[in-house]
Amino acid sequence: MKKKSLQDYLPFIFLAIIAVAGIFFKVPASFSDPEGKYNYADIAWILVASSLVFLMTPGLSFFYGGMVNRKNVISTLMQSFIAAGVISIVWVAVGFSLAFGESQGGFIGSPSTFFFFKDVSSGAPWSLAPTIPLLLFALFQMKFAIITPALVVGAVAERIRFTSYVLFMVLFSLIVYAPIAHWTWHPDGFLFKLGVLDFAGGTVVHISAGCAALVGALVLKRRKDHVAKKELTPANIPFVVLGTGLLWFGWFGFNAGSALGANSLAVSAFATTNTATAAAGLSWLFFDVIRGRKPSALGFCIGAVVGLVAITPAAGFVGIPQSIFIGFIAAIVSNMVVHWKSKSTIDDTLDVFPCHGVGGIVGMLLTGLFATKAVNSAASDGWFYGNFELFKNHVIGLAIVVSYSLVMSFLIFKLINLIHPLRVTDEEELQGLDATQHNEQYHPNNMKIAGNGELKEEELIHG
Repeated sequence: MKKKSLQDYLPFIFLAIIAVAGIFFKVPASFSDPEGKYNYADIAWILVASSLVFLMTPGLSFFYGGMVNRKNVISTLMQSFIAAGVISIVWVAVGFSLAFGESQGGFIGSPSTFFFFKDVSSGAPWSLAPTIPLLLFALFQMKFAIITPALVVGAVAERIRFTSYVLFMVLFSLIVYAPIAHWTWHPDGFLFKLGVLDFAGGTVVHISAGCAALVGALVLKRRKDHVAKKELTPANIPFVVLGTGLLWFGWFGFNAGSALGANSLAVSAFATTNTATAAAGLSWLFFDVIRGRKPSALGFCIGAVVGLVAITPAAGFVGIPQSIFIGFIAAIVSNMVVHWKSKSTIDDTLDVFPCHGVGGIVGMLLTGLFATKAVNSAASDGWFYGNFELFKNHVIGLAIVVSYSLVMSFLIFKLINLIHPLRVTDEEELQGLDATQHNEQYHPNNMKIAGNGELKEEELIHG
């Protein structure tokens, strides 16, 4: 057994400190409603929506896990799903306060406002969600914070150490995600005041994660198989289809839930989400065909996810017919960037930047183009309806978020590498992260262990 170092004990020590500290906080009374200010239909819907958004994280795990090499399936599943545990604790301790606490100059929330969920259970409702308890709003937002760092996994899969990635999740959540969420979604955030529209997280979630993914791929450098130009087939395409189905289903909570009530805006966001996703899946599939490829399940699934990403910032601001165009064009742009990336030396394992980063960028720009007060009276009309100002503000916001995420993610990855190596050894990479990081292996039913220890397809005998 490997000799333990201080680094092995640190995660447990930090968790123990948080656990012990928690017992000394006063237990507040649950929210009361003597004046009837809460709408219980809204509460029921946001409870459901929060659960749907949570379901997206295991869905993402299957989506990513099915696309990697067989020897890295479990590690990829685990690196995504562990976010549910890590970020839940970080969010309660300080993350929610940094994102939605009392604004410090429009840049970050005060860590003391909701430290360890202080006053969240009994506090006044969030100003933009007056019909649901503050605690429910905090839990709904927690699910967004969980999936964002999990998205980055796909870019660094098959070569990053598990413990290093856990540390990345914590630092990214506190240093990148929380500030951008504050800028964009807090009424006092400077991007919110600028007029930037992000209905459900195209900027906060997908652009921030996509840029971090690109940085991670560059910092960790290329996999040995990528350098050797080995063609690696997905381990389990049915996993990818399952993951896509769970993501599509969960995304209704992601987007329609961001209306923060059971209302007409939620219905509209639900419709635009489904429509853009359908258009994007078909667009990717048909675009592949005219480029000489066969229609594939993988292509439709990737296209559908790009559509989900692109409609996210726009879902509650654009009409249903316009959502077809958003899905259609986002899939083509992302497909072209994936093709360009495949010709480069960038080793973004599962194309996170082309799909989430570029998809989010396209969605944000098209929101500035097609947003309309006819759908959401609280919004501004976009450039397509004569208001160039909104589109200009979206370009400014885009430049700020992309630059911040790129720079801070680079510093986070470099800092972690100084504390603990980011990348597994060459031998561990060759053996696979399932065995070396988790001492577990993925053995599908139609596989068998060959004499040399390699997994090989088992011959099917038809009698």
